[in-house]
Amino acid sequence: MFNHIKEDISIVFERDPAARTRFEILTTYPGVHALIMHRFSHWLWKADFFWLGRFFSHIGRWLTGIEIHPGATIGRRVFIDHGMGVVIGETAVIGDDCTLYHGVTLGGTSWNKGKRHPTLEQGVVIGAGAKVLGPITIGKNAKIGSNAVVVKDVPENATAVGIPARILEEEKSKQREATAQKIGFAAYAVGNDENDPMIKALHSLLDHANKQDIALENLKAQIALLTDDKADAELAEAFASKKPKK
Repeated sequence: MFNHIKEDISIVFERDPAARTRFEILTTYPGVHALIMHRFSHWLWKADFFWLGRFFSHIGRWLTGIEIHPGATIGRRVFIDHGMGVVIGETAVIGDDCTLYHGVTLGGTSWNKGKRHPTLEQGVVIGAGAKVLGPITIGKNAKIGSNAVVVKDVPENATAVGIPARILEEEKSKQREATAQKIGFAAYAVGNDENDPMIKALHSLLDHANKQDIALENLKAQIALLTDDKADAELAEAFASKKPKK
């Protein structure tokens, strides 16, 4: 337990440039306080002291503004930044090296017993105000945008944004940017908010322009191939005409 506390303090230096000293972190960081109190309340919960575990977690909520059910499983080097309003449900599982910002909810969508809260794999980052709901899995090193509402699994290394959350198509975004630069359009002004009709229309035009570019390149290649074939035929015919007649 004490090794976990040392890691919880040390990881703050890596992820918060405002951190100055270990004493400052230990005395003024509610995310660290919440994790320390959770590790004790979780131990009580595992030892079947259910009421005592809930009561101790309730004190932690009152002191830090972070509500973590004592039944939740939290890995090592987890960082809860600012933390106010964070809610973590009973069957939630948080892997090592995850980062949660204020207002994050790892909640359930069912009143049934059993697994009903999310599982975060290693290295997940969840932005401020995001809601991750249900027994879903957020893959390794995935990122959830601020205020997103996630109700489906998110694959590894993906980024999910929006309400309901959708996976950003990184490759398509790069293609749009490249196409926009070709036609002299300021693509950086176009965001990833697909709910905006104007942005939808612009993305559709960029996708169409990209398809036309690909079709033109294919057509050029075919014309070049035909031209080369014709030139080869003319050359062969010229050589044939210069052969001495028997």
